[in-house]
Amino acid sequence: MTDTNDSSNTGKLFESFVEKIKFLRSEEGCLWDRQQDFESMCPHLMEEAREVVEAVQSGDISSVREELGDLLLHVVFFSQIAAESGEFTITDVIHEIKQKIIRRHPHVFGDLELSSTEEIVTSWEKIKQEERSNS
Repeated sequence: MTDTNDSSNTGKLFESFVEKIKFLRSEEGCLWDRQQDFESMCPHLMEEAREVVEAVQSGDISSVREELGDLLLHVVFFSQIAAESGEFTITDVIHEIKQKIIRRHPHVFGDLELSSTEEIVTSWEKIKQEERSNS
């Protein structure tokens, strides 16, 4: 296991992982992986999400780590499928979630002052509703 307090290699490791998924979907990669699309992958994604929940509920932290890796595989795999058709990339996915986290935490990244968990949840839901109204 790697040192969880040392994130200096995270970017390189993630890039290498993304390249492995890209290779799996290439002509030199795996026929099964190459044949998949969003729809065919949805049941597998649902299964992996369920397995994360089961691992958390079991209290087995090594299983949580493993299942989160499987879930991450699906995020990258779906993003690779989208990249191949010019829709979006994993970089777009990361950028969008980063911006969302910043928007939904104005009490952390902005100047909004909130003093309770209830206020934070109310603010989060209000921002989420505004985002839906604007889309």
